[in-house]
Amino acid sequence: MVKTPIKATLSLCTAIAVGAAALWATPNTAQVAQQRSISLRDTFPVGSNGLCEAQIQAPEAGAGLFDRKYNILCRDAAASIGTMWVVRGRVADQAAEKFVGPGATCTERAGAEIPAGLPGGKRLICSREGSIIRTELLVGEVGNRTYAASGLSAYGTALELGVASLATDQIVPGTVDIPLTQTTDSLAFIRQQAESITADQALVEAYRRANSGEFAEAAEFFAASAATLSGNGEIEARLNEGLLQSNIGNFAEAQRRFNQTREGAAATPVLARLQRNYEAIDALNRGEPAQALQILNTPLRSEFGDTGALRELKIGPAMARRLSAESDAISSASISSSLTPLERAQLLDGQADYLRATGQRLLGNSGDAAVTLARANETLAEVRGGRIVSMVWLRAQVLGELAEISEDNGQNAEAEALHKQGIGLLAGAYPESPALYSAQAQLAAFYSRTGRSSDAIALYRDIVAEAEGRPAPTLRSYMSNYFGLLLEDGANAAAAADIFSASQLLLRPGLAQTQAVLARELSGGSDEASQLFRRSVNIGRSIQRMRASIVQIEGEAAVNPQAEVILAERQQRLDGLLSQQAEVLQKLAEYPRFRAVSGGAINLEGMQSILRNDEAYVKMVALDNEAYMVYIAHDDALAYKIDATPEQLEEMVLKIRESIAIAEGGQVLTFPFDMEASRDLYLRLFEPVADRLPGRKHIVFEPDGAMLKLPINLLVTDDESVERYQAQLETPEGDDYNFTGVAWLGRNSQISTSVAPTAFRDVRAAPRSSARKAYLGLGENTPINDTPGVSNGTRSALAGGENCLWSENIWSNPIKSDELYDAARRLGGGQASATTVLTKTGFTDTAIKSREDLSDYRILHFATHGLVTAPQAGCPPRPALLTSFEPEGDSDGLLTFAEIFGLRIDADLVILSACDTAGSATVGATLEAGITSGGNFALDGLVRAFVGAGGRTVLASHWPVPDDFDATKRLIGGLFDVADSETAEALRRSQLELMDDPQTSHPFYWSAFAVVGDGSVKVTR
Repeated sequence: MVKTPIKATLSLCTAIAVGAAALWATPNTAQVAQQRSISLRDTFPVGSNGLCEAQIQAPEAGAGLFDRKYNILCRDAAASIGTMWVVRGRVADQAAEKFVGPGATCTERAGAEIPAGLPGGKRLICSREGSIIRTELLVGEVGNRTYAASGLSAYGTALELGVASLATDQIVPGTVDIPLTQTTDSLAFIRQQAESITADQALVEAYRRANSGEFAEAAEFFAASAATLSGNGEIEARLNEGLLQSNIGNFAEAQRRFNQTREGAAATPVLARLQRNYEAIDALNRGEPAQALQILNTPLRSEFGDTGALRELKIGPAMARRLSAESDAISSASISSSLTPLERAQLLDGQADYLRATGQRLLGNSGDAAVTLARANETLAEVRGGRIVSMVWLRAQVLGELAEISEDNGQNAEAEALHKQGIGLLAGAYPESPALYSAQAQLAAFYSRTGRSSDAIALYRDIVAEAEGRPAPTLRSYMSNYFGLLLEDGANAAAAADIFSASQLLLRPGLAQTQAVLARELSGGSDEASQLFRRSVNIGRSIQRMRASIVQIEGEAAVNPQAEVILAERQQRLDGLLSQQAEVLQKLAEYPRFRAVSGGAINLEGMQSILRNDEAYVKMVALDNEAYMVYIAHDDALAYKIDATPEQLEEMVLKIRESIAIAEGGQVLTFPFDMEASRDLYLRLFEPVADRLPGRKHIVFEPDGAMLKLPINLLVTDDESVERYQAQLETPEGDDYNFTGVAWLGRNSQISTSVAPTAFRDVRAAPRSSARKAYLGLGENTPINDTPGVSNGTRSALAGGENCLWSENIWSNPIKSDELYDAARRLGGGQASATTVLTKTGFTDTAIKSREDLSDYRILHFATHGLVTAPQAGCPPRPALLTSFEPEGDSDGLLTFAEIFGLRIDADLVILSACDTAGSATVGATLEAGITSGGNFALDGLVRAFVGAGGRTVLASHWPVPDDFDATKRLIGGLFDVADSETAEALRRSQLELMDDPQTSHPFYWSAFAVVGDGSVKVTR
């Protein structure tokens, strides 16, 4: 039987704007609300495919009260690609001078197509001497207004759809066709938008996105506001940052923010209410309704004084612009004005009653909850007739709570109607939003609780279809119910397609995104377009790093003249980078393959079509309380629930990892491997396909949760292996470190690791390296003193340092280069020019970065120490590989995450013969590299950096790799024993030799390495 889902305790309540104008809806249908006037919005999407957005800007000098100006921001362009204007008066004849500026030469394109809504308009192409950038200008007159859009001609469709939306005063649908690298995900695009507008505008936009359920996006806008606002504005932004941290489950960080704001918020009645409500939401998010009620019932320290004065409406320039725009754009039936402090306080009190009702219901007091909800509904409705768009989410949540109470009372028809009423509100105000999807999922959960499984499944399928593969992490808490319904009768093939599609909505940014970018770059081989693409990616990263360096010095520049000079220099360099990027994107737009978004989610049939007959793709999904698996073969599929919770899997993986290796006292210690735990984990994960999995020659495993930290090649596939091991222990010569003959999953099957179905598709489709040389080996750093350190038997740096720097000792214990020379000999085929080995003084970070021939090698092999932890507690870990120091220059003896990402390689295979190279990077290290998304997940560290540099497949380690018994040297050397061998197969054969040697049969010696990417890539060819 499917587990009956519990009713939602809280739909991740969000925010009520206290410092910004509230938006108002007309009293019409949801369709009218969805098409509300562009002139009433500070931001609006340009086109229908989510690639560009228009954001209103501060009025220009001399602009009239009715004039407006917008910037257009598009994915992967670090600066605005164009500007749009709405100007009172007919000034189309002066368009070139007014909208492009002096010094530009403009030529009208006769017969060119004119955007909708601009009858009699014209299109001009403008240029400036000394620049290859062509500017397109669209201009037309409607009534007594002039509408214009000017920007890069490569973004012509964005200009057309943007100015058409302004001229018709509604969003004009259409496909934006622009040059794309896809180096930024949706969150990075949001951060780009947040940084481009004023703090006040960012605060308004933050509330809009928070109320639509886009919590991560809203956080970027709140952060942008908090960084520049002061006083009450900063308190408000910080409060919302705290709430969003609570909504995503980071309760400690939420409490830290609330502690920072509590004293300042208490001084004003509105902010005091905001603090009270947000801390109550945090308590509900933590599952503590009694504490939430205590917070809500505690009297406020600050209340209103002269209510008459507070009711007065003070209109500033921004509100005056909005009011004048509204008066021209909407009917007299609409209402518009800024909320007064009393009105905001009343809305917050209505929210407080809603929260009280939630707490009361959770404590079993449904009768009291119904009364409190009715009071909340009445309070909210009193403020401007309940027509405030920014309150739609709260009204929808009140309706959801009323539905829960009706369900408790057995009034299912009324409960369904209330759910649908809330969905209708959200569909009108926030179409295609996470808030809408969550409300629909709540209705689906209601259907499943009331025996309407088919209705629930149909609604879940609709949600997945509407999301169209766009990541929607807010749906994670509802997926267990959906998957449970699909698997109500146990493991079955019919559910595989639905679960496979739905699970891709939970995709994490990081390595998968970088693999997609690499595949996009390689889609046409190494032609001029690919070189332009790579240059655009590198410039984008440089822009992000320069912006970060500007932020670091802005505060000091305000009081230090020398810092002010440095700031000006950095700003000038940033302007130069932005110009370079515009030029490259202009050229890139000439290539059609870089003007289209590459494929999104892949369905079951699509995955089956790219699998060979002897392969299986196994995708794991770890949710809050349950975990699921989807097994896919070329002609077969099965979905099932894993026989362990994510928490239980975490405990099992930790137990197994601790029997492999732990770091203690500066040494890496191994223990007898826990065979029984390995066998138990195999059955928990794979029992429904235990008869199919070992028969597959190549298994592509997509781990999740705890399994990101453990390779599956060491799982035991039969009970006989455990029994034989126990039996030999009882003999006089029994050896608890002898695991020869064990039926490991990796004994007969090749194993590859994937991070997403789309990533595997992209890597498999990418063309192979065109490098002319076979192999480049790098390692054996020069010791920094004459006394080598004592080896700890592994390639990890365990010595700590001071001030977050590594101890000199780690450079005193170099890894021998025998492994590199052995591989070069095997791959050279008697041709010395085909291989190169760099050691000692040739193996410095500066020498590696300066080489221009890295892309000439098909295999790159690093044999050195891996630095993936922090030198000491409290220091931020920054993944790096240890190198030699350069005698002179700026060498630091480390090849860092950022430096690796900036290399230019063209490798089929990168071998990281160092410790823990399959680990993560911090968000900080990622941002330092100019990468705007990902981090904090396994494989987002050194693996991602080498993929970003141009490596298709990476061989990386899960723990400190050993040098005892020459284990790692033998393992890596064995990769090159058989010509024309696939990577995963070569690794399997090499592991077999160690598995069957009593000295190295413990998984510590042979199991650490994982093939990340497509293991069917050949090592030799």
